Amino acid sequence: MPRQPINDLAAFIAVARQQSFTKAAAKLGVSQSALSHTITGLEKRLGVRLLTRNTRSVSTTQAGERLLQNVGPHMDEIESELVALSEFRDKPAGAIRITAAEHPANGVIWPALAKLLPDYPDIYVEIIVDYGLTDIVAERYDAGVRLGEQVAKDMIAVRIGPDMRMAAVGSPAYFARHPKPVAPHDLTVHSCINMRLPTHGGIYAWEFEKDGHELRVRVEGQLAFNNIALRLNAALEGLGLAYLPEDVVGDDLRSGRLVRVLEDWCPPFPGYHLYYPSRRQASAAFAVLVNALRYRG
Repeated sequence: MPRQPINDLAAFIAVARQQSFTKAAAKLGVSQSALSHTITGLEKRLGVRLLTRNTRSVSTTQAGERLLQNVGPHMDEIESELVALSEFRDKPAGAIRITAAEHPANGVIWPALAKLLPDYPDIYVEIIVDYGLTDIVAERYDAGVRLGEQVAKDMIAVRIGPDMRMAAVGSPAYFARHPKPVAPHDLTVHSCINMRLPTHGGIYAWEFEKDGHELRVRVEGQLAFNNIALRLNAALEGLGLAYLPEDVVGDDLRSGRLVRVLEDWCPPFPGYHLYYPSRRQASAAFAVLVNALRYRG
């Protein structure tokens, strides 16, 4: 039997891991029809069916699972070695995929990239904004960004930002109609702008702490969003109270467009960390990026 082209095996592994032709095609940068044709050709040459397809999902057959388990790790090793060859270039080169939430992507990663990338034209960075606690190994990311307290113990963590604080804020127009809350439980009678996060299984409960006393308050209101910009805009329009990172609302607090409440219930907490598997062989490009992001405050 002739040797199978490595690209065909890589295509199969992508589909098997993603359990979706759509996701695998997007990852590989090919059309779904071309990817399906590649897999069909591979199955014909091997003489066995590797994938079971239906209208909703894709799964491996027994033969496909064996191929995935035995060949997949070797393909990962080949990919790592190819990346490692960038060490021999005059300048670091290669692609880096990072998953991060909206706030660190805008406030931490982007400013560092804006300074770094002009000097390294052969480094390519892809940032996927995702609020979920993504499994970076399973999803084949090079690294992820989380708050310090959320980083798994088996990961290497590099601090990339200072400690953070949250701020409960509202507009002067809102407080002209409503009294300011003096304790977290007072929020239950206010119109609040909610945040929906997949990691919390629904609406996020606002978290407060004072003198070692922790409170989680379920707030109500007419609006709920899953990003920062819309929550900030709603607060500026006087549509309710918002709970946002302190650095996001700093300019609006200084200008008087927003007013802060419950400040004594919002202590600092560990800031953002870049994390990646301890067994990862770091490329020169990745090392350059880590150094650019490292917090030196």
